[in-house]
Amino acid sequence: MIIQLEEKIKSTDKENILSSVNAIGYKITDVKTQAGNYLVCIGKNEFDIRLVGSLHGVKDVHRVSEAYKLVSSKWKVGSSTIDLGDDVKIGDGKCAVMAGPCSIESEEQVEKIVAHLVQNNIKIMRGGVFKPRSSPYAFRGMGIEGLKMFHRICRQNGIKIITEVMQVSQIAEMHEYVDVFQVGARNSQNFNLLDELGKVDKAILIKRGMSGTIDELLQSAEYIFSNGNEKLMLCERGIRTYENAYRNTFDINAIPILKEKTHLPVIADPSHGIGIREHVPVIALAAMMAGADGVIYEVHEKPEEAVSDGQQTLNFYESEHLIRRLNANIQLK
Repeated sequence: MIIQLEEKIKSTDKENILSSVNAIGYKITDVKTQAGNYLVCIGKNEFDIRLVGSLHGVKDVHRVSEAYKLVSSKWKVGSSTIDLGDDVKIGDGKCAVMAGPCSIESEEQVEKIVAHLVQNNIKIMRGGVFKPRSSPYAFRGMGIEGLKMFHRICRQNGIKIITEVMQVSQIAEMHEYVDVFQVGARNSQNFNLLDELGKVDKAILIKRGMSGTIDELLQSAEYIFSNGNEKLMLCERGIRTYENAYRNTFDINAIPILKEKTHLPVIADPSHGIGIREHVPVIALAAMMAGADGVIYEVHEKPEEAVSDGQQTLNFYESEHLIRRLNANIQLK
């Protein structure tokens, strides 16, 4: 059960609500976010929910049977919209496009990609400065100094930044330079990291783990929401299966299922989803038609020279062509 409290609830009314719910035999977790104050109540005893709804200070009350409560669509009317400021929104009925390189490599690289995004009216740039790599000998990012450079160039051009955070200790030093923290597939069940990201007032994009189920992704989001941050997005990026003809198996089924189960925006990552450059655009279009609120893909001036993931990265011509097709197909949804 989720109890939404009135914004300016009296302390005596809140104490009365807590006492009434405890009397029913339910365990209560008090959750305060940027947008509201909720009581998440867990228990199995039967009771008349109208008795709770009639208490002073209760804005609304909802039964939610799923293990994930706050991210469930069962209690919230309509979908959530993430507002990044400067009229950049995700989940507002349009298809948000986030594009950029796998890794931030140099100032010249960032300047060229930013120019490409500005030319095509793309407002969010992705790019990693801390890179989790399978090999310890691969390029692992430019670190915080690379992020500062990335931030400076993007700010000068009105571009928002999404980049991956890998550990709790990085959050504070990255905070000033990031618009969206990305939780990568490898960290989707790093619960210490999720707990801490629940305490920041920044948007979070959580990628599905490479072997993770949809319910596990939703539970990961619940960790962040329950710690106070409801600026959340979910990302389908493909899962690991027995198939080896492509990098991952992009689960197109996940998009409408997630849209049914949660009020959070759902983003598709076709670059990691299939991992083959020439097929990235069709997977992006399929995801959009399946109901995705946005796509995040990799672009580089010369993918063959990229320090990482060049095989799944679009060049500027391919990226521009994809953007035109995405814009044309929005009207068909």
